[in-house]
Amino acid sequence: MFCYQCEQTANGKGCTKMGVCGKTADVAALQDLMIYAVRGLSEVAVEARKAGVVDPEVNRFTVNALFSTLTNVDFDPARFQVLIGRCVELREQLRNKAKLGTFDGAAAFQPAKDPNGLVDQGTKVGLMSDTFSADENIRSLQHTTLYGIKGVAAYADHAQILGQEDDRVYAYIHEALTAMGNKSLGLNDWVGLTLKCGEINIRTMELLDAGNTGTYGHPVPTAVPLGAKKGKAILVSGHDLKDLEELLKQTEGKDIYVYTHGEMLPTHGYPGLKKYKHFYGHYGTAWQNQAKEFAAFPGPIVMTTNCIQKPRESYQNSIYTMGPVGWPGVVHLKDRDFSPVIKKALEMPGFTEDKEGGSVMVGFGRNAVLGVAPAVIDAVKAGKIRHFFLVGGCDGAKASRNYYTEFVEKVPKDCVVLTLACGKFKFFDKELGNIGGIPRLLDVGQCNDAYSAVKIAMALADAFKIGVNDLPLSMILSWYEQKAAAILLSLLYLGIKDIRLGPSLPAFITPAVLDVLVKNFNIMPITTPDQDLKAILG
Repeated sequence: MFCYQCEQTANGKGCTKMGVCGKTADVAALQDLMIYAVRGLSEVAVEARKAGVVDPEVNRFTVNALFSTLTNVDFDPARFQVLIGRCVELREQLRNKAKLGTFDGAAAFQPAKDPNGLVDQGTKVGLMSDTFSADENIRSLQHTTLYGIKGVAAYADHAQILGQEDDRVYAYIHEALTAMGNKSLGLNDWVGLTLKCGEINIRTMELLDAGNTGTYGHPVPTAVPLGAKKGKAILVSGHDLKDLEELLKQTEGKDIYVYTHGEMLPTHGYPGLKKYKHFYGHYGTAWQNQAKEFAAFPGPIVMTTNCIQKPRESYQNSIYTMGPVGWPGVVHLKDRDFSPVIKKALEMPGFTEDKEGGSVMVGFGRNAVLGVAPAVIDAVKAGKIRHFFLVGGCDGAKASRNYYTEFVEKVPKDCVVLTLACGKFKFFDKELGNIGGIPRLLDVGQCNDAYSAVKIAMALADAFKIGVNDLPLSMILSWYEQKAAAILLSLLYLGIKDIRLGPSLPAFITPAVLDVLVKNFNIMPITTPDQDLKAILG
């Protein structure tokens, strides 16, 4: 195997025996084969579009299949066997529907009949195979684009669940995946395709924002309890709002409290979700702490999306997966039927007493922040707010990520910190106070809410009649997986410069490609909080 799609890849170079995430070599091969099969499906989809044939099922399957290959999503080889087979079925149905001729390469791929055969096929089409460019810099951009596309696919999958789709998103994914087999494309072609991924991701996040806010209302500032209520309990982790809504509906009136974990924390700010009185509070922190936190939770756990880790034996029988998530031996819920979870919750002890744990504020999406924009602008003009820091992105297990905790703690009291995604758990419960009634720590939401942060920045730039790069705003980002790659490409597409990225730079970026990013965008690695604050503020 060879995989280097996440920040914690072995030795900063690549996992070759087993994934740091827990992915086995066999699952890695099946994921590589899944990508290869989707590339073949994409070739046919591109030609079908030219013939005026667009298949919604193919579009939705494409993003769901890609989502399954993200870090910490699907570890179940049996599920990949089914997905790969379905991919080829859809490809042939579309080819016949569009009356297309024969294809070769990925578009003619036929899966082996048994699991071992599929694994063997997967070992021949991995990241370093001849199915990608032999030129290391072109291959670097191909892989960067592939990982960006995986992030786009995750967001597109969330959006279509809520009825928000745009064929331009699907068309780009199919075109870019098809391009990976085009040996005539050069470095400049791939620079364009890579930045195009950032553009398409902005549109995709806009669709997801419309789905979330159109269905559940704009988030409002909300205090979320970190303690517990006496009674039966269910814990929900992941990102998907529709899954959470269905669970809340099915548990209503059953004397069960629903708690969030990880990136589900910001869901407490949505009016359409917070109306459920048994939707109580937040339990635990970020994804990498789940083994300890899930083991201590006195009820069942539902994983709606990434990021799942290998369940401990103590809670293997009380954790459930759904959607693109899978783990061998773990019950996978179908059709959002939560009856097995509810049954388990009623059997388990729940919390035996109330527990106080303080609270944190969420709900500072673009609507809430821009609602107080005049006060923010006045505070900046009056010198009360000197600078804004967007400190966000992914959390992870590396000790070097404590940089982000220390950075926020050392941000001067006349500065405001905006945050989003699970990187916030390095400092989400810090008491930073406020400036003239404006909280100094503003939780914009999930990584899925990055569109809100972009809109806030653009609106402030418009209000001050300056470019985004001229705002008193610095971006201090942490990355871990492929949705972060998509967001970074979006920021680069928008021309945003001086981004500080950590805790380490992507292994899939070659020195030559990094040099281009530095020269064009002045992207840079984090150093120390003191040095970076001094460089930014002077």
